[in-house]
Amino acid sequence: MAHPSVTAVNVENFTFPPTVKPPSSGDTFFLGGAGVRGLQIQDNFVKFTAIGIYLQYDAVPFLAAKWNANSAPALTDSVHFFRDIVTGPFEKFMQVTMILPLTGQQYSEKVAENCVAIWKSLGIYTDAEAQAIDKFVSVFKDETFPPASSILFTVSPKGSLAISFSKDGTIPEVAGTVIENKLLSEAVLESMIGKNGVSPAAKQSLASRLSELFKEGAAPESDK
Repeated sequence: MAHPSVTAVNVENFTFPPTVKPPSSGDTFFLGGAGVRGLQIQDNFVKFTAIGIYLQYDAVPFLAAKWNANSAPALTDSVHFFRDIVTGPFEKFMQVTMILPLTGQQYSEKVAENCVAIWKSLGIYTDAEAQAIDKFVSVFKDETFPPASSILFTVSPKGSLAISFSKDGTIPEVAGTVIENKLLSEAVLESMIGKNGVSPAAKQSLASRLSELFKEGAAPESDK
């Protein structure tokens, strides 16, 4: 049975379940947090995607060792806390579900722009990253994403980024494409929840849910 704190999260009309088994992974991950990604366009906040971020169970003791004394608001405001999630030695899985339709080109070019901005700010943009970004954009080139379809990312601590697509809400068993580049795999997640992350709502959700788990002093139980 899942730990009581690990509940589903509803974002707009979509429900992110409390646990998932990512493509090409033998493990079940728990829902760290979820939130909307939108943009202020003139007087309206336009919601584009719903983002769910799942973590391997050993993320909880790893993060708790450093962060368990912090309140949820303090975690939400801490750049270093989210950096520890991004770089921590555990797998992460991100599900990006469309609220409005997007083309693969629209989505990938925006993510690529955010990743390059992160690298340049850290002074770590090299030819290897430029090549990884080209491959990333090419994976999405001919894709279209109607509402309720999803883009799925699995980030390995060893440095691979697995990319899959789902049109109907199901999670495929095997990843479609794998790009071996550690900085890219981290930057895709950092673009969502890092210093200038595109989903403040997902950051807040992650901080409050993980803060509760830290207080309980134990990792959520797997439902295997």
